[in-house]
Amino acid sequence: MLKVAVASENKQVSGHFGHCASFEVFETENGSIVKSESVPNPGHRPGFLPNFLNDLGVNTIISGGMGGGAVDIFNSHNIEVILGATGDSKQAVEDYLSGKLESTGSICHEHEHHDECGE
Repeated sequence: MLKVAVASENKQVSGHFGHCASFEVFETENGSIVKSESVPNPGHRPGFLPNFLNDLGVNTIISGGMGGGAVDIFNSHNIEVILGATGDSKQAVEDYLSGKLESTGSICHEHEHHDECGE
């Protein structure tokens, strides 16, 4: 089983990982989604969310953008980070499972947003 979380706003992929409204968490088996749940964002503090999602058993995180600090923590937990995604959260997971969604590796570097992206 693979657990894939998507940083989401109204079931759409969020551009800012740390400030999403919720995480849509999809349990997948043999390349198909078998279960999904919406987990409210418990609050943004540096370093908290990657560990929170690790505790939920997440294997992969999909987001529009994310700060480098969060990426490093996910990497330390061996959680795959897919950035640059857009559109419907469930579709993003289906694209990921079928090999159509690959990370653009976009890390937030905009100075005016550095607090928003989990730096």
